[in-house]
Amino acid sequence: MTTQPAWRKSSFCSEGDACVYVATAPGALVKVADRADPAHLVLATTQAAWADFLRAVKETG
Repeated sequence: MTTQPAWRKSSFCSEGDACVYVATAPGALVKVADRADPAHLVLATTQAAWADFLRAVKETG
C-alpha cells in the first residue's frame, strides 16, 4: 500500500484552485503541484533544494 502525501496549500493563496500545494514525499523529496491532486504534479525536488529556493524567495521578496 502506497501512502499518499499530505498536501499543504500555500499561505499566499487566495480563494479557489489557483494555488501552489507542497507535500513531503518518501525518499527526502518535496513535491509541488498546482492543486492538491498528485496527478497534476509539476515539480519534485530534494528537501535541500526546496529549502534553498524558499530562502532565496524570502531574501529577494
